[in-house]
Amino acid sequence: MSQESIARRESASPQALDAMIGYQLKHLQSALRSHMDEALRPIGLSTPQYACLELLRREPGASNSELARGAFVTRQTMSTLLRGLQDRGFVTRPAKASTGRALPTTLTPDGEDALDQAMLRVEPISALMVSSLDETQKNNLGESLDLCIQALDAPAP
Repeated sequence: MSQESIARRESASPQALDAMIGYQLKHLQSALRSHMDEALRPIGLSTPQYACLELLRREPGASNSELARGAFVTRQTMSTLLRGLQDRGFVTRPAKASTGRALPTTLTPDGEDALDQAMLRVEPISALMVSSLDETQKNNLGESLDLCIQALDAPAP
């Protein structure tokens, strides 16, 4: 190693890991997921299953690909997840696509009930997560996260 690289290495003071925003976001995501999984376990749902049901309430007829993107899982994982939800009577999917290859999925009344139960368990966790923030801080956090998402979703220059 050259003297120059040694000097650069010694003069660089790395940022503390817990001060790096990406690390903080991942830590938050992990803690949130852990709390949600724990809260949903008694009603037999996982966080991705809950996310899928929530997405279907907002977008009835969504395809497997749309649901996978919205729940941050692969299409293969979503297919497995949907089969499980269908076996439990929470969603319906046609055996064959009416057009194209997409099988539109919809919530059943039992799925609506399961989602309502899940929301009662998840909403307090979301509230706890931001409980030390005032309304301005909550708004700023949401806006800041949106800007970060937009920056990373933007086409590369």
